[in-house]
This record gives sequence, structure tokens and C-alpha cells, in this order.
Amino acid sequence: MNAKTLGERMRELRLERNLSLRQLAVRIDKSAPFISDIELGRRFPSPEVLTDIAQALEVDEGDLERFDFRESVSALKQLAQTDAEWSMALRTTAEQIEKGRLTAEDLLQKLSVSDHEAQGDR
Repeated sequence: MNAKTLGERMRELRLERNLSLRQLAVRIDKSAPFISDIELGRRFPSPEVLTDIAQALEVDEGDLERFDFRESVSALKQLAQTDAEWSMALRTTAEQIEKGRLTAEDLLQKLSVSDHEAQGDR
């Protein structure tokens, strides 16, 4: 499973290429503090800036996009805020994860089994 954030992946790639924050910033015409904030998870790049970063780091944009979890987190927050049952389900899942009773792999396995069962009902 992927536990790295977008910022962590960017930093990893930047260091592999022996680039400083300033050097990367110059390559994409942004400030070093802006790059630092992305790497620390304080800010997120726009799709255009993400494209520039990928080009500067000489990687496919998809390599960075797969570490950007904003959309899924926003969707989960929206569910929790608008539906009491989803809120309870997500809270219970989070508690089970925190207690070490549920891993991401366990959850994916359960969802995969449920998905296969649903497809078999059709």
C-alpha cells in the first residue's frame, strides 16, 4: 500500500535528482517556500503546477497524482458530514484501524469480496 504523501514523493524525487528546494522552485517559476509547503503537506499544487513539477522532476505526471489523496479525503468528509450512517461507519472503521484491528489490506479485501458478491447477484 501507498503510505507516502504527494509532498513526500516530491521530496524523494527531488533528492534523488540532487535538486535543492530553490533549484526546483526556479525550474517551475515558483518560490522555495511554496515548494517546501507542498512537501510538508501544508499546500497543494494546482493541476498546472503539478504538471510543471512532474516535468521538472522528469517523471510522468501520474507518478505524482497517485500520491494526491485530496479528492478521496474530501469525498469521505462530505459523506461523514451529510449522512449519519456513513459518519458512523467511517468513525468505526477509523477506530478499528487505530486499534490495529483493521488494515488497509483487510478493508480492500472486504470491499473486493463484497464487490464480487454484488456482481454475482446480477
